[in-house]
Amino acid sequence: MMLGCARESAVERATREGVLLLGNGPEPQTLDPHISTGIPELNIHMALFEGLVSAEPGTLNPVPGAAMRWDVSADGLEYRFFLNQGLKWSNGYPLTAQDFAFAYERILIQTSLPPMRPLLFILSGARDFNRGDHADFSRVGVVVEDPYTLLLRLENPVPFFLNLLAHPAWYPVPKEVILRHNEQRSRDGHWTKPGNHVSNGPFRLKRWLPNEVIEVERNPHYRNADTVKLSGIRFFPIADVAAEERAFLAGQLHITSALPAGRVPHHQKRNPQFLRLDPYLGTYYILPNHNHPALADRRVRQALSMALNRSDLTQHLLRAGQRPAFSFTPDTLPDYQPPAILEENASQARELLAAAGYPEGRNFPELTFMFNTSESHRLIAEYLQETWRRELGIRVQLQNQEWRAYLQNRASGRFELARAAWIGDYQDAHSFLAMWMTHSGNNFSGWSNTEFDSLIVQSEQTRDSVLRTKLLQQAESLLLEEQVVIPLYFYATAYLKRPEVVGLEPSLLRWYPFASLSLKTEAHP
Repeated sequence: MMLGCARESAVERATREGVLLLGNGPEPQTLDPHISTGIPELNIHMALFEGLVSAEPGTLNPVPGAAMRWDVSADGLEYRFFLNQGLKWSNGYPLTAQDFAFAYERILIQTSLPPMRPLLFILSGARDFNRGDHADFSRVGVVVEDPYTLLLRLENPVPFFLNLLAHPAWYPVPKEVILRHNEQRSRDGHWTKPGNHVSNGPFRLKRWLPNEVIEVERNPHYRNADTVKLSGIRFFPIADVAAEERAFLAGQLHITSALPAGRVPHHQKRNPQFLRLDPYLGTYYILPNHNHPALADRRVRQALSMALNRSDLTQHLLRAGQRPAFSFTPDTLPDYQPPAILEENASQARELLAAAGYPEGRNFPELTFMFNTSESHRLIAEYLQETWRRELGIRVQLQNQEWRAYLQNRASGRFELARAAWIGDYQDAHSFLAMWMTHSGNNFSGWSNTEFDSLIVQSEQTRDSVLRTKLLQQAESLLLEEQVVIPLYFYATAYLKRPEVVGLEPSLLRWYPFASLSLKTEAHP
């Protein structure tokens, strides 16, 4: 009988078994890659699926995925992709170019469901098809030339097109499975449940216990299955970042999704071997509902913005490398300098509120600020609540909602003020600005402006890079002048990672290269 042997922790056991334990934020809304918009969902999609093109770890440069190579026409309008032959779905069925065409038609046939469908409007004829001008998908720029050759024809040259193809909106989905469950137009999600779910990425779905864990296992039918080092991944939906931090320190996680506000200095001193501070291409902002009578007045939105002290928020409350945001597009993008024209001036904010008919906040309606469950979101909400009370004399009630309810209420416009964030889908200003076009599936503000729409469309149609940047800057200036949203800060990602995890390179989008990650058993906590 052996005495004094330490009990094996969850992390130690999982490391030995080759299973990554990942803190993943809130419970995912869905495992359908064409419908979801959240980061928790995206992480899982990237383990389960693979597009024509993948993203290189660290740089995120486009590298071969399901397509082994591609050709581009001289005018930049046609991309011909040559698929790896012998591709299979996780159920062993053949995967061909037709599956990609079906997936793109599935998104575009919708008129109200997938918020990511505008990403496909760069295909020639896609917007008209989605709008219902005709029902002939063969008029869209998607041509299956043979089972392993797919031609995509663009409306206009798109400099970031190959990068965009790594996004879940461009993933294939299993036609036979979706049609069997009658979900070509539905978001019921029966096809995404364990036992039904079929994918083509390095992993396949093993189990989903709501609010407990989503587990994936190595996909034996993946094109490079023999190079995948992990045997599986467990995604833990832990919305409370403080609870996630405790789970990590207790040996239950390899990686956290985030850290509680203000905890970076503690870990810099106590646990520097675990702490990671990486860049992140994202903006945290306040979303006003422009259909609300008070918030429809630009002066009110400007007052709410100008009353804030963003440096105080980032330096004294959050303290994790975040930077004050005076534009919506982050200033870390290559080849783009955003127009940072927002100002902070509490005295001028009070003047604007008075000019709008609410001197010292009198007669101003009590607003509700909606945010999803997170201690960091709560601290920020309380900061906003107190600042607006002190500086403007207005009252704001806080409304905490779980992730699914928050997404549903935001999408349906059932909010007044809401916490929101946008992480770039690709490294280009277009990812941050096109979402505010009138018919964008991610424009939940109720704001519509034909001049803004026109500037974005012009930027999409020009091949002149200097002119394109100028048009995007003009569009963003209009967005900020109208104070459509209230940017608070640019993200930096602070999280904890155990040294057992090998191959996780920092990147602006924090995409996990699951196919190349590994766990080394000789590391010690």
